[in-house]
Amino acid sequence: MKKEFEVMENETIIDCLNRMEKEGYRVIKRTEKPIFKEETHQGKTNYIPIARKIIFQGIKDS
Repeated sequence: MKKEFEVMENETIIDCLNRMEKEGYRVIKRTEKPIFKEETHQGKTNYIPIARKIIFQGIKDS
């Protein structure tokens, strides 16, 4: 069974990996998704990356 774990704002990557391990999961995939801010300047819309979301996909250890 697969489950996704997102690195929360108040935790480090290591904290998230430890949380996965406590729940009995091991990492099989890491995904990073950019978070953009929309700004309009002189009628032109720009999308500026402001952060990233890190998601680990885990599989149950047997």
